[in-house]
Amino acid sequence: MSEEIYEGVPRSKIPWYPTIDYSKCIGCGSCVDYCTAGGFGVYALEERDGKKRPIVKNPYNCIVFCRGCEDKEVCPVGAISHPSEEEIQKIIENYQKNSVI
Repeated sequence: MSEEIYEGVPRSKIPWYPTIDYSKCIGCGSCVDYCTAGGFGVYALEERDGKKRPIVKNPYNCIVFCRGCEDKEVCPVGAISHPSEEEIQKIIENYQKNSVI
Protein backbone atom coordinates (compact mmCIF):
# COMPACT_ATOMS: atom_id res chain seq x y z
CA MET A 1 0.00 0.00 0.00
CA SER A 2 1.39 3.40 -0.87
CA GLU A 3 0.20 6.96 -1.20
CA GLU A 4 0.25 8.16 -4.77
CA ILE A 5 -0.44 11.80 -3.92
CA TYR A 6 0.47 13.67 -0.73
CA GLU A 7 -1.12 17.11 -0.25
CA GLY A 8 -1.46 17.46 -4.01
CA VAL A 9 2.12 16.40 -4.72
CA PRO A 10 3.00 13.12 -6.46
CA ARG A 11 4.60 10.88 -3.85
CA SER A 12 7.47 10.15 -6.24
CA LYS A 13 8.50 13.83 -5.98
CA ILE A 14 8.90 13.71 -2.18
CA PRO A 15 12.23 12.20 -1.05
CA TRP A 16 10.92 10.98 2.32
CA TYR A 17 12.11 7.49 3.17
CA PRO A 18 14.34 5.80 5.74
CA THR A 19 18.08 5.29 5.58
CA ILE A 20 19.76 2.45 7.46
CA ASP A 21 23.15 2.96 9.09
CA TYR A 22 24.65 -0.50 8.72
CA SER A 23 27.48 0.34 11.11
CA LYS A 24 24.79 0.39 13.84
CA CYS A 25 22.25 -2.13 12.49
CA ILE A 26 22.17 -5.46 14.33
CA GLY A 27 19.96 -7.16 11.72
CA CYS A 28 17.10 -7.86 14.13
CA GLY A 29 14.46 -7.22 11.43
CA SER A 30 12.15 -5.27 13.75
CA CYS A 31 11.86 -2.46 11.18
CA VAL A 32 10.72 -4.99 8.58
CA ASP A 33 8.12 -6.43 10.96
CA TYR A 34 6.89 -2.99 12.03
CA CYS A 35 6.41 -1.67 8.51
CA THR A 36 4.98 -4.93 7.15
CA ALA A 37 2.42 -5.06 9.98
CA GLY A 38 1.27 -1.58 8.93
CA GLY A 39 0.81 -2.81 5.37
CA PHE A 40 3.45 -0.57 3.81
CA GLY A 41 6.34 -2.90 2.97
CA VAL A 42 9.07 -0.30 2.81
CA TYR A 43 11.63 -2.82 4.09
CA ALA A 44 12.64 -6.34 3.12
CA LEU A 45 15.24 -8.75 4.44
CA GLU A 46 18.22 -9.50 2.23
CA GLU A 47 20.87 -12.13 2.79
CA ARG A 48 24.44 -10.94 2.48
CA ASP A 49 27.53 -12.87 3.58
CA GLY A 50 25.34 -15.47 5.24
CA LYS A 51 23.52 -12.91 7.38
CA LYS A 52 20.09 -11.38 6.93
CA ARG A 53 19.79 -7.63 7.05
CA PRO A 54 17.03 -5.15 6.32
CA ILE A 55 17.05 -3.07 3.15
CA VAL A 56 14.83 -0.21 2.01
CA LYS A 57 13.15 -2.02 -0.88
CA ASN A 58 10.16 0.26 -1.56
CA PRO A 59 11.18 3.74 -0.39
CA TYR A 60 8.16 5.56 -1.76
CA ASN A 61 5.80 3.31 0.19
CA CYS A 62 6.99 5.17 3.30
CA ILE A 63 4.27 7.42 4.66
CA VAL A 64 5.43 11.04 4.49
CA PHE A 65 6.56 12.26 7.92
CA CYS A 66 6.14 8.83 9.55
CA ARG A 67 9.10 8.01 11.80
CA GLY A 68 7.66 4.96 13.56
CA CYS A 69 10.53 2.68 12.58
CA GLU A 70 13.00 5.08 14.26
CA ASP A 71 11.36 4.51 17.65
CA LYS A 72 13.69 2.81 20.15
CA GLU A 73 11.09 0.07 20.65
CA VAL A 74 11.38 -0.76 16.94
CA CYS A 75 15.05 -0.01 16.29
CA PRO A 76 16.83 -0.42 19.62
CA VAL A 77 20.19 0.75 18.25
CA GLY A 78 19.07 3.90 16.40
CA ALA A 79 20.19 2.70 12.99
CA ILE A 80 17.29 4.28 11.08
CA SER A 81 16.96 7.93 10.09
CA HIS A 82 14.83 10.05 7.80
CA PRO A 83 15.49 13.37 6.04
CA SER A 84 14.87 16.72 7.69
CA GLU A 85 11.13 17.37 8.03
CA GLU A 86 11.76 21.07 7.39
CA GLU A 87 13.54 20.36 4.10
CA ILE A 88 10.83 17.98 2.96
CA GLN A 89 8.13 20.52 3.83
CA LYS A 90 9.98 23.11 1.71
CA ILE A 91 10.08 20.66 -1.22
CA ILE A 92 6.34 20.00 -0.87
CA GLU A 93 5.50 23.72 -0.65
CA ASN A 94 7.73 24.55 -3.61
CA TYR A 95 6.08 21.86 -5.71
CA GLN A 96 2.62 23.08 -4.69
CA LYS A 97 3.47 26.67 -5.67
CA ASN A 98 5.04 25.78 -8.99
CA SER A 99 2.82 22.98 -10.29
CA VAL A 100 -0.12 23.37 -12.57
CA ILE A 101 -3.15 21.71 -11.02
